[in-house]
Amino acid sequence: NTTEPAVAVETLDDVPEHVLRGLPEDVRLFPSAVDKTRLGVWATKSILKGKKFGPFVGDKKKRSQV
Repeated sequence: NTTEPAVAVETLDDVPEHVLRGLPEDVRLFPSAVDKTRLGVWATKSILKGKKFGPFVGDKKKRSQV
């Protein structure tokens, strides 16, 4: 029997309060479609191109880095 090591799964408890407060009304955090151990950002309705929200805290990544 080989058992795989437990994988930590990110939850809303791991998200800093300022991040949750900064989310627009129509944006939610749910499990990522790319990595089920992480949270992803999901829109509950269409977001117009150019819509801004924030403030952004963290390191910006190029599209090729994500």
